[in-house]
Amino acid sequence: ARFSVIRYLASNIENAYGPNVHDPRSGEIIESHVCWYHNVMTLLHDWYMIQASTIDEAAQKMNYDIVEEFSEKISGAKHIAEREALTQLLEFVQAHKVDKVLVYECSRLSRRAVDFLAIIEMLTNMKVSVFVLQNGLETLLPNGQENPLANMVLGILAHFNSVERSVLRSRMTSGYNQFRAKGGKVGRKVGYRKSDDEMRSQYVEEIKLLKKGISLQNTYRITGTSPNTL
Repeated sequence: ARFSVIRYLASNIENAYGPNVHDPRSGEIIESHVCWYHNVMTLLHDWYMIQASTIDEAAQKMNYDIVEEFSEKISGAKHIAEREALTQLLEFVQAHKVDKVLVYECSRLSRRAVDFLAIIEMLTNMKVSVFVLQNGLETLLPNGQENPLANMVLGILAHFNSVERSVLRSRMTSGYNQFRAKGGKVGRKVGYRKSDDEMRSQYVEEIKLLKKGISLQNTYRITGTSPNTL
């Protein structure tokens, strides 16, 4: 193509998608249209309700009493210490009498195999069973002993999730490197920085909260603006 073009397309399809023409030898994208769904908050709400309602329904069928629900707002690929909801869950389990932790599928606990297995071990040591609804697997047997078959299968699934993530990152890194090698530029223009007036105009709500003494972390939770930006 003679010109590089960014095509902005508001779509009513509930997902982002990017049909492209690429070189099968190198993977280089020759032409692409990137489109995304605008009503993201509704989409996220629907995704959450699908998973949460499925767990609620399963708990009712098995006569489990749900004492608390935790919803993570960041990627399961983050470290345990970076995930607030997961940390709250582990603290809650330690402080209360909990028999089981129900999750929709194993990557909801973590997409990092090491962290996933560490979480399972922590909960097992506390005699808390993890029930993975999608696979129908439970880490503890009815007598409170470890379920070796379930733990083996979940370990394999955790490693598959981790490998899938690594392959995706590898492809992205390779694509960026090839693009840069051909003279392409990634990221903001060198020396570009928004003026103070532009920053004040863009982050009005964030500035109000910070002036009221709200912490960076709580401001992030309210507005979604990252602590680094704040």
